[in-house]
Amino acid sequence: MPKLGMEPIRRASLIKATIAEIGHAGTLEVTVSRIAKRAGMSSALAHHYFGSKEALFLAAMRHVLTLYGAEVRGALAAAEGPEARARAVIRASFSPANFRREVVAAWLNFYALAQTRPEARRLLRVYQRRLLSNLTDALRPAQGPRAPGLARQIAVMIDGTYLHAALGSEAPDGAATGAMIEAALAQALQGGDA
Repeated sequence: MPKLGMEPIRRASLIKATIAEIGHAGTLEVTVSRIAKRAGMSSALAHHYFGSKEALFLAAMRHVLTLYGAEVRGALAAAEGPEARARAVIRASFSPANFRREVVAAWLNFYALAQTRPEARRLLRVYQRRLLSNLTDALRPAQGPRAPGLARQIAVMIDGTYLHAALGSEAPDGAATGAMIEAALAQALQGGDA
């Protein structure tokens, strides 16, 4: 008889193991068996909870996006003023929790999966709309009609930096990366291009 209350714990363990395995391999070419082994359970149990490797990976990305969204909301709540709100979104994007090797690898694979899988594409669109909305909302009071274009530039820099970090050999440096994008934002706010 299964232990009551174990399903959420096992699901969370499998999600954490999925992110770690993708980070270790750098690709989606990991098996459910390897993920389950890292989580300390059988692959049959992993299939029972998620049904497929793709469903397991999408659950892992939902988890990543949930943590990211919570961090952005917290950063925005603490920020005062338009520029501080835009900087809060940038800082949350490159925080130690969001910009670590395994999460960056998961993002790279998520971008690739979104090219062929409708559910991943839908999830990516939700993320992109929220990122643009948060940046546009932060920038609109000071930039007016220029805000959507500037928000798009910053969003492209954020996503592009994740791709660059995933393909690079150095460990991701969130503080330096965030500072670089914040400098581009400052330049754009002074009237130059980002």
